[in-house]
Amino acid sequence: MDTTLIIEAAYFIAALLFIYGLKRMASPVTARSGIVVAGWGMVIAVAVAFLYGLDVNEKAQPHVWVNLVLVVIALSIGIGWAWYSGKKVAMTDMPQMVALYNGMGGGAAAAIAAIELFSGNAQSHGVVVTILAVLGGLIGAVALSGSLIAWAKLDGRINKTIRLPGQQAINAVLFFLALAAGAAITTAGLAGEVSITLVSIFFILSLVLGVMLTNPIGGADMPVVISLYNAFTGLAVAFEGFVLQNPAMIIAGTVVGSAGTLLTLMMAKAMNRPVSNVIFSQFGETADDGDTEMEGSMKAAEPSDAAISMYYANKVIIVPGYGLAVAQAQHKLYEFVKLLQKQGVDVRFAIHPVAGRMPGHMNVLLAEAGVPYDIIFDLEDINEDFAQADVAIVLGANDVVNPAARTKKSSPIYGMPILNVDMAQTAYVVKRGQGKGYSGVENELFYADNTSMVYGDAQKVMAQMIEAIKSLG
Repeated sequence: MDTTLIIEAAYFIAALLFIYGLKRMASPVTARSGIVVAGWGMVIAVAVAFLYGLDVNEKAQPHVWVNLVLVVIALSIGIGWAWYSGKKVAMTDMPQMVALYNGMGGGAAAAIAAIELFSGNAQSHGVVVTILAVLGGLIGAVALSGSLIAWAKLDGRINKTIRLPGQQAINAVLFFLALAAGAAITTAGLAGEVSITLVSIFFILSLVLGVMLTNPIGGADMPVVISLYNAFTGLAVAFEGFVLQNPAMIIAGTVVGSAGTLLTLMMAKAMNRPVSNVIFSQFGETADDGDTEMEGSMKAAEPSDAAISMYYANKVIIVPGYGLAVAQAQHKLYEFVKLLQKQGVDVRFAIHPVAGRMPGHMNVLLAEAGVPYDIIFDLEDINEDFAQADVAIVLGANDVVNPAARTKKSSPIYGMPILNVDMAQTAYVVKRGQGKGYSGVENELFYADNTSMVYGDAQKVMAQMIEAIKSLG
């Protein structure tokens, strides 16, 4: 059979598996199988790349064997590292891992662009393909360095949000300098005179731009940033797919880029902020609370009191946040939920779109503990239920439950859709201290008449609640 036909058929099958896998990822019930399906698509695409290399080798190019050996070595290192790190990573570190892996994808696209530009193939590629190589290199390099900064911020290796005077002007200058260098590379490449120095300057500017764009962004916006750089990586891969004339890369990159873009827009909408505001604003730097005097006071409650209140309730809504992930309390929480359900309590989980440190963080956290999907609801599906809830309990969330988003126009989170915890008959907030959220504003929920604060590490608090319930029976 013609090798070309086999390659094209395999790429077509891989593309179908990518799309079908992504479709199954739309539901938490089928997400795991969707990942497996898409993974097999990638296996096929990689295997076909080897087949293409062997086909080229038949045309008497000895160096191809050396390249194939290097590819096998790289794949072995990459697979080994990914397998080890994936098994070892804690759920609290999952956002860091996603940011890191996403950066690697952008870096791979930038590396392909670098090889093509350094090789001086612009004349054979033509102007359109050369421009795509340059744009893919720019976007991929920005995604690489930006994702590494996001990883460092999430991992606690960068604890400060660094903002320079004239930050946006500096970013604009870097962006236009990178574009100018890219235009110069395209022009020189078409003339057959590519300068290694010029290409190096182009990639240095692109990498620095990614750092400068991400450094000023605070931790509250990291879920949107991760999603945005995921879209960047997909776009860069698609562009480089055109350069290599690889259908699998084009389709996979396009699918990832479009999905990442839609997710980014959805998350920005959930924060009532345009994406440009996330990237170019200085969110949380100078939070204006208006009148700093809060009405009411924080009232402390014991874990046992909160547990008993929920045990005798008819309906309980649980709002998980990053604090739950930090405490690794999801298993204890579900153990507590099962005790409530055994008593006949209607228990539901309410998930805010930007809860946690990456898209879907809370869903993954609860799935790890075995929480059934049918009691987990998104904001728009459960918000009206809070008014009928006897008890709502918040574990480690802050800004996504702050009523100031509805009422205080001076607040940086004003207009952001929130979970209506304050509308429940009774609310409990499990929190280690009285600190503010990433927005830097006081949470009005904590001072409400129907709210009590349960101070302590979420895992220890849940253990105490479990003991309190067991003591009743």
